[in-house]
Amino acid sequence: MNIIIVGLNHKTAPVEVREQLAFSNELLGRALYEMGSCKGIDEGLILSTCNRVEVCAVVRDTQEGYSTLQQFLEHIHGERYRGLLASYFYFYETHEAIRHVFRVASSLDSMVVGEPQILGQVKEAFETAMAHKTTGIVLNKLFHKALSVAKRVRSETRIAENPVSVSTTAVDLASRIFGQLEQTSVLLIGSGEMAESAARHLHGLCVKRIRMTGRNYERACELAKTFQGKAVPFENLFQEFVEADIVICSTGATQYLISAVQMREIIQARKNCPIFLIDLSVPRNIEPRVNEIDNIFLYNIDDLQQVVEANMKQRQKEAVKAEAIVAEEVQALFKWLKSLDVVPTIVAIRAMAEEIRQAETQRILNKLGELPSDARETLEGLTQAIINKILHAPLMVLKQEANSSNGSLYVETIRKLFNLDRDIPTRYRPPKDKADEAVRNSKDPEENEESGASR
Repeated sequence: MNIIIVGLNHKTAPVEVREQLAFSNELLGRALYEMGSCKGIDEGLILSTCNRVEVCAVVRDTQEGYSTLQQFLEHIHGERYRGLLASYFYFYETHEAIRHVFRVASSLDSMVVGEPQILGQVKEAFETAMAHKTTGIVLNKLFHKALSVAKRVRSETRIAENPVSVSTTAVDLASRIFGQLEQTSVLLIGSGEMAESAARHLHGLCVKRIRMTGRNYERACELAKTFQGKAVPFENLFQEFVEADIVICSTGATQYLISAVQMREIIQARKNCPIFLIDLSVPRNIEPRVNEIDNIFLYNIDDLQQVVEANMKQRQKEAVKAEAIVAEEVQALFKWLKSLDVVPTIVAIRAMAEEIRQAETQRILNKLGELPSDARETLEGLTQAIINKILHAPLMVLKQEANSSNGSLYVETIRKLFNLDRDIPTRYRPPKDKADEAVRNSKDPEENEESGASR
């Protein structure tokens, strides 16, 4: 069995292409249902976010699997899929597919390395696939492990520390200056993306009071309602300055909205109580000479960008450590996956041995005639014990060698020695629970625990 991935992301395709292949919640359920019936696809999962669309599957034949997944995408998306260049897509097989899933979950493949949202998106995609019963032993193991790898990366590196967006950096800088922000009052001027992002982070830090204003008063009211703040009319701007500890300004104005003369009056009204100003606007909205006034601390977007760049460099250093963790975990899961290759052979050997045992036992019973039930049970137990003892050593060696470079050679040799590929009718077939037991016995203790949790 092989794990494959067909997908595209922000590195390989522009947004106008990614949006053509995006899966809405309504489409995702139908797509998983249809993928489950695709020939040659044993298991499947779809991850669709604003930055990527990926289909991960377990297949018997890799090339056939790639072709099937492309046909599946074309069928699901119809006209929107046709005409897309093959260069937009990437294709990963088994070892590289495992590595890719681990890197995605750990946010090493994200537009912003270390961002936290992708882990939740991977978890949701996994839970959705399980709910539609399109995953099995392999993808369950893969994505359980991916989630644990991501958590290990978070706990053993500092990849998620230090903000790497201007708005979050502004809030982080305010936190460093004021310490805890729970007792601070914040004024946000503007209603665009940066102001919204800053409001979201401030709301998460439970600041004492958030006031929002801007020339678009209705939009300010919407944001205030979302983040439990209060909108104030733009004409009351300077009254709010007197009460605010932190002012974050991000508007589309092309001239200064706040002058040095005005800020001198405000600082007097504040009785020289310090105030922290962050001007995220381009062009700037706060006159630079404001920074010359005592007890007023002004930062502009260039000041913050330097912090962002320093934080990104730090995250890249931590990413090197994270990549080492991923590489280690990939090898562990790849060994487990290779061990599954011997399961059909183990099941076939036991089935052949049981077929012979039953036939020979019945032949002896026919000669001996009617026996007491306890004698029959003793004979059955004896023959079963003989079979188990004979098979124990070779099957243990087969399991151990499954992860070696000669693993496939051992499997091929065993199948030839026992003539397992003969195409003849057989009276005995192992019950499904016996086959499942063989699979479980090939797993490590952690997988047994995870499988039980997923059921």
